[in-house]
Amino acid sequence: MNGPDIYDRLGVTKVINARSWVTALGGSIMRPEVFAAMEEAGQHFIDMDELMAAGGKVVARACGAEAGMVCAGAAAGNLLMAAAAITGTDRAKVDQIPDTTGMKNEFVIFKSQRNAYDHAFETPGGKLVEVGMPQSATPYQLEAAIGENTAAVIYTLAPFLPRPLTLEETIEIGHAADVPVLVDASAEVPPADNLTKPMRLGADMVTYSGGKGICGPQNSGLLAGRADLIEAAFLNYLPGGPRVGIARPAKVSKETIIGLVTAIELFLDSDQESIWAGWRQKCDVVVDRLRGIPGLRVVIEENENRQGPQPVIYMESEWSGPPAAEVRKQLAEGDPPIMIGSGGYGDELNVVMVNVRPGEDKIIADRLHEILTS
Repeated sequence: MNGPDIYDRLGVTKVINARSWVTALGGSIMRPEVFAAMEEAGQHFIDMDELMAAGGKVVARACGAEAGMVCAGAAAGNLLMAAAAITGTDRAKVDQIPDTTGMKNEFVIFKSQRNAYDHAFETPGGKLVEVGMPQSATPYQLEAAIGENTAAVIYTLAPFLPRPLTLEETIEIGHAADVPVLVDASAEVPPADNLTKPMRLGADMVTYSGGKGICGPQNSGLLAGRADLIEAAFLNYLPGGPRVGIARPAKVSKETIIGLVTAIELFLDSDQESIWAGWRQKCDVVVDRLRGIPGLRVVIEENENRQGPQPVIYMESEWSGPPAAEVRKQLAEGDPPIMIGSGGYGDELNVVMVNVRPGEDKIIADRLHEILTS
């Protein structure tokens, strides 16, 4: 079709995404092979149970787990993990929730790891039991918080989210009490090694977003873990019994399953070092452009709190220019709008390169230089 593209026709503004794989900006950009696979999938009818099982095998292999399934994003994965821990494979319990009368329904969660997405654990009738302080917790506190009504322990891996105990310590304590440990690792890939790490350490279930670093459909996710818990998750999703499972509103289409499976295969076959090197080159463009501005410290940081290498701009005590919030505002109100990271260490400015497309690094660098030197 000639003329304006679909967003122009709808009056929706396209932005430069230097904030990361956030849902608010559309996640990631799928590869052409993923689009092609989804289009092909849409041309046929199949048995969805069979397709779900086939997709689950791909997820299980990718995560090094006994079993897996494709879900509708990591938040849906959290819901399914919670439901599975509450009901197990008891069909009567599957039909009863969110009424959890007579069931273990408490989820122990570190106070320091509370986040906007843990509401999903409450959806099937779970109750969150906080442990520890806002920034810390001890093994004794976790042990004491686990009781006769504990369905599972929740552990969240996310940038800038405290890890009061290591995942290994948490798993050891949970398993000593015969309680499963559920891991929300939504945005933890890349690197690809993080796909298998929770299972290698002994976690019982783990969920990832499919629409972030894996570059699958934005409404897709991976759920992997023990075979019995994945079976329970399926029961809480698929039709059957007097009522469909509580997670049925988070169903995935055949196109989404095929798209995610294709994206996983492409992700695992990709040259991760080459991709990261490309991000570093874009970082250099920004750092070189901003070097020497009085009052600013501009560095490239690359650690577990950063999704890939990032230029980070710190405003020192002698900085006399606009505050970070004003810089973000001017970037977002420009043409084209530029969305950058919200920072993690104080009021910093960070530029996340994972979704920055060729040539956009120079646009970002020039705009930042203009604002910071005006």
